[in-house]
Amino acid sequence: QVQLVESGGGLVQAGGSLRLSCAASGRTFSTFTMGWFRQAPGKERESVAAIAWNGASTYYADSVKGRFAISRNNAKDTTVYLQMNSLKPEDTAVYYCAASGRAYSSSRSTDYNYWGQGTQVTVSA
Repeated sequence: QVQLVESGGGLVQAGGSLRLSCAASGRTFSTFTMGWFRQAPGKERESVAAIAWNGASTYYADSVKGRFAISRNNAKDTTVYLQMNSLKPEDTAVYYCAASGRAYSSSRSTDYNYWGQGTQVTVSA
C-alpha cells in the first residue's frame, strides 16, 4: 500500500515556475514508477511526466517537454518532484501524483494503482 500527498501548487503568472512535491508513505517507494497527471476543467486526465522506479527512464508529454522536469532520489527520501518552468495558462489544472508497479515510465493512467488527492495549479495570463 502506498499513500501519496501532493503539495506545491498555487497561483503563478505566465512564465513563472512552481515545484510540485509528492510525498509517498510506505517502505516500497523505491520499487514504484511514479507519474504526474493533470486534469483541467471539462477535459480528460492526461499524463504529464513519469519516472521509472530507478530513475533510469523518464517520459514527458510533448506539451511540457523542455519546460517540466520530473525527479526522484530514492537514497534520500520518498518524494518525487515536478519542476515546472515557463508556465503557460494552458498548464492550469489539478495535478495528481500516482504510483505504478510497472518497471518503466508509463504514461497510461491504467498502469497506476495509487493516486494522490491532487494539487491545484493556476497560471494567469
